[in-house]
Amino acid sequence: MDAGNHTTVKEFILLGLTEDPTLCVIFFVIFLGVYVVTLLGNMSIITLIRSCSQLHTPMYLFLSHLAFVDIGYSTTVTPIMLVGFFGHGTALPVAGCEAQFCSVVMFGTAECFLLAAMAYDRYVAICSPLLYSSHMSPRVCLLLVGVSYLGGCVNSGTFGSCLLSLSFCGPNRIDHFFCDFSPLLKLSCSDVSVVETIPSISSGSIIALTVCVIALSYISILTTVLKMRSTEGRHKAFSTCTSHLTAVTLYYGTITFIYVLPKSSYSTRQNRVVSLFYTVVIPMLNPLIYSLRNRDVKEALRKMTVRRYS
Repeated sequence: MDAGNHTTVKEFILLGLTEDPTLCVIFFVIFLGVYVVTLLGNMSIITLIRSCSQLHTPMYLFLSHLAFVDIGYSTTVTPIMLVGFFGHGTALPVAGCEAQFCSVVMFGTAECFLLAAMAYDRYVAICSPLLYSSHMSPRVCLLLVGVSYLGGCVNSGTFGSCLLSLSFCGPNRIDHFFCDFSPLLKLSCSDVSVVETIPSISSGSIIALTVCVIALSYISILTTVLKMRSTEGRHKAFSTCTSHLTAVTLYYGTITFIYVLPKSSYSTRQNRVVSLFYTVVIPMLNPLIYSLRNRDVKEALRKMTVRRYS
């Protein structure tokens, strides 16, 4: 498309989930509730881990950072989506739209690395318990956390540099509830052949790397657990992994649908639904998954509640 024959776009209009006034009210109430639960749940996890000495372990260090990432993930998307329910679309400047998407990429990538770090932690705890204190020392844990955020920033920078190379000079209405990559490419009047490829390689490499770490960790865990003679030992080993496996399945299932499957295999509506799940719903579910299915967290919560009200 020839950029010279068009007016340069200065803002985008996010069309949101629906234009039906009744559904807008219903969705506003539902997703406001989801956002409040997300904030309270994740902040409670962070506060609980920081205040209870029994949770000062590598696994819960990673979990506290996962909770922080989920707060950032949801806050980047949900408030703007909620505002959109009050009008016919939400106007965002081009720079604001690009910043929102880059923030989503940063938090989403950091979540991938943190989930991989948690899988590695479980692998060391179950397969090499005698080496746990050295393999998961405070220095190693901080390094893994730092790599998670660095990976998020690098991947976000890759997407951001690609977006900054694009020109927008035609339609400015995005059929989505946040500034996602594919809808932005469709509105660009630049050649997007290279811009599509570079971020795909970057994201694909990160997903492949973290999935490999998670898969190899759990294959080793399964092999070790099956060799245990004690049924109680097997149950205890599996119980420490179920919460993490549930979170991994939910998160990677949705991002694979969006970023790995061919775009022609799903509609724009399906894209919105799945994107809603991984940007808004999963950040709410993670603290519930880790608290309801985790004995240590439930016990720490019980002790903190008793101390506060006794």
